[in-house]
Amino acid sequence: MNIHKSGEDYLEAILMLGKRNGNVRSIDIANELQFKKSSVSVAMKNLRLDNYIVVDENGFITLTEKGFEIANKIYERHTFLTDFLISIGVNEDVAAEDACKIEHDISAESFSALKNYIAETNR
Repeated sequence: MNIHKSGEDYLEAILMLGKRNGNVRSIDIANELQFKKSSVSVAMKNLRLDNYIVVDENGFITLTEKGFEIANKIYERHTFLTDFLISIGVNEDVAAEDACKIEHDISAESFSALKNYIAETNR
């Protein structure tokens, strides 16, 4: 399950847009991420070929099980890290931006340890 940061960002955006809007199209992703439609089109083709998404005949994009697993992991990291940074006094916008950077690079071991530490200290 080796995917680049940009692919993770696209999958996370599809997950978030799906939760918010129900249906997701390439134009929605382009607007959300402020990317060119042509860039999103190429990315969707690659994600589809790698079996992370399915695109139906109407252009609606759905995460496959494999895509959902990655998107959900990144989304969990993003929300947890954002909330944590805000809780220690980081400005909300800065926290969200920094969480987006950290979420891709932190190891599963370190993320799990951080979650456990926070849970223990909040008891």
